[in-house]
Amino acid sequence: MIRHTSWLMLSMLLAGSCLAMEGSVSAERPKHNHLIGESSPYLQQHAHNPVDWYPWSEEAFALARMQDRPIFLSIGYSTCHWCHVMEKESFADAEVAEALNDTFIAIKVDREERPDIDAIYMQAAQTMNGSGGWPLNVIMTPDRQPFYAATYLPKHSRFGHIGIIELAGRISELWRHDRQRIERSAASLTAAVQRGVALHAPGDVDSKAVGKACRQLAGSFDRVRGGLGEAPKFPSPHRLLFLLRYGALEQQPDATAMAVETLRAMQRGGIHDQLGGGFHRYSTDAEWLLPHFEKMLYDQAMLLIAYSEAWQVTHDATLADTARGIATYLLRDMQHEQGGFYAAEDADSEGVEGKFYVWSEAEVRRLLGRDADAFIRAYGIEKDGNFIDEAKGRKTGDNILHLGDSTDAGRFAAERARLLEARSKRARPFRDDKILSDWNGLAIAALAIGGRILNDPAMIEAAGKAATFVLTHLQDDGVLLHSWRDGRAGIDGHLNDYAAMIWGLTELYESDFDPDWLEHAQRLNRAMIERFRAPGGSFYMTAAGNNLIARPVESFDGALPSGNALAMHNLLRLSRLTGDAGLEEQAAAVARHFSGMIGQAPSAMTHMLSAVLLATHPGREIVLAGPRRDATATNMLALIRQRFRPDVVVLWRDGYSDTALNRLAPFSRGQRAIAGRATAYVCEGHSCNLPVTDTAALARLIGGD
Repeated sequence: MIRHTSWLMLSMLLAGSCLAMEGSVSAERPKHNHLIGESSPYLQQHAHNPVDWYPWSEEAFALARMQDRPIFLSIGYSTCHWCHVMEKESFADAEVAEALNDTFIAIKVDREERPDIDAIYMQAAQTMNGSGGWPLNVIMTPDRQPFYAATYLPKHSRFGHIGIIELAGRISELWRHDRQRIERSAASLTAAVQRGVALHAPGDVDSKAVGKACRQLAGSFDRVRGGLGEAPKFPSPHRLLFLLRYGALEQQPDATAMAVETLRAMQRGGIHDQLGGGFHRYSTDAEWLLPHFEKMLYDQAMLLIAYSEAWQVTHDATLADTARGIATYLLRDMQHEQGGFYAAEDADSEGVEGKFYVWSEAEVRRLLGRDADAFIRAYGIEKDGNFIDEAKGRKTGDNILHLGDSTDAGRFAAERARLLEARSKRARPFRDDKILSDWNGLAIAALAIGGRILNDPAMIEAAGKAATFVLTHLQDDGVLLHSWRDGRAGIDGHLNDYAAMIWGLTELYESDFDPDWLEHAQRLNRAMIERFRAPGGSFYMTAAGNNLIARPVESFDGALPSGNALAMHNLLRLSRLTGDAGLEEQAAAVARHFSGMIGQAPSAMTHMLSAVLLATHPGREIVLAGPRRDATATNMLALIRQRFRPDVVVLWRDGYSDTALNRLAPFSRGQRAIAGRATAYVCEGHSCNLPVTDTAALARLIGGD
């Protein structure tokens, strides 16, 4: 990372000898600050800090201009462990609050509510320092231009890390006596950020990029323990979805094996909640044993898709069981009574990370009695514990449940149920109960996909309930909103909100064939194009008029697929579902726009490459015509769903939905049941076969038993 001289010199000056604060005035600790009226749980966690926090607002910036003060911007999220540490050590401390309140206007942002703000200032941190993370602390001018960035800041300087009190003193001195240096640095860094999030030159996607991405992933694949890379290990489900698609569409069994072996390894590991279902955020070790215990909705959604599709590929019942376990966790612990899904659960309970999830051998023996011995052997429980405290480097006496390679988890269903019942009486980790449109869109897609693959109507019903919640509570005059909590919705939706919800709605249509979902998907897709389309064919992260220093264009996948990758998938699938070739051309424009970046770092853009795979394979559009309860039609649908076919889309004209489909998918207007018999129309690669009226004939067309 090349750092620009002006902000490098400023950083060195800030890291130099301590400068005394001037004009510091002690203030009586307030009972609460300006966050008290915010709905975000993360902001509420800071609402009673003595730091005089403001939310991101024009009021805060106007006050900074009026008082001629720099801004101290702090970005985090409710389940971030080091955000909690910094809040307790620094932001709840009266001495730190005095330093911040005397020097800055302090603004606190929930990155999950404002991913656009986070994207811009994370770019600034990475440009300055070569890395970033959360908590993210940025110092900037009143006109939003950053000039210093850091992650965790202790109260006082230690081990070469500047403390927040010393930092405030140095900024105060520079702000008064060397303002020109700060302003030059801020202007230079802002220009660098704007270049970093700017649009890219278009070109054709290299046909070799998909294979190159797979080879890069294979180079980091752990052939002993599964997963990509060494510790810490992240599930990275969008990469696993890419490997499954590459394996299926390009007949590359090694790619499929990498995905399946990783899913099996995670399934057995401590990263998998063996009792309650679902997955923790990541594994701190290479063995998948010791997790960082937070649970994120988006991880559950993407992994539910991966395990469901892997079952389609392998018909390994344990993979299906894991997918069902994720869905059970979501519906039991993460769903609002009206249908939407909450954002996350914390890693900590009673101030201790993982306390809710770990067990001593004595506890297990007391609860299971004579059934304990076999369970203890199967789940790797040790007398002195298998949980090594990361800070102290020694065993704690606690155990994380995990399975041996050959253990049959089904043998221990009764024992797991008894332990789960006992665990339910413990103090639960904090739950971030805001409901986000984009993460719910992913959950809707996952439950719709899992429900149809695993033939589980309850999953599809839950997906429909969540979709209804978002469409009812997170829209305002046709504009999708980003966040809802306690009856309050706000923040105009970003690209990811639209793209993820479109994905969820199209998958929901293909699961229950209610044309209303397809109509909502088309409407949101039109709105997405209108609000976010950028010159050259890609999509901005935010709508126009956001009053930020840059308008980001997200390219690389992070913990989630990029918004542009999601949008490209949607454009392709909606083109095939509706017969609108213009949408396919818009998908091609997205790929062309990012072609240079794909060529340079294909394994960082695997979700977009999954879309490229769909675009470059013929694909099949299948229209079923006939009553829903017709046995032949039902058998045809089961045949279509029994194998992993990522390039297939399905519509169903059942007599009741025909009028809607005539409008939504006019190409299907003439595709009706022949002589009253259920009929399948199969088109492939822009040409259509003759209709068929029996399952065996359909199997010959699409492949199947």
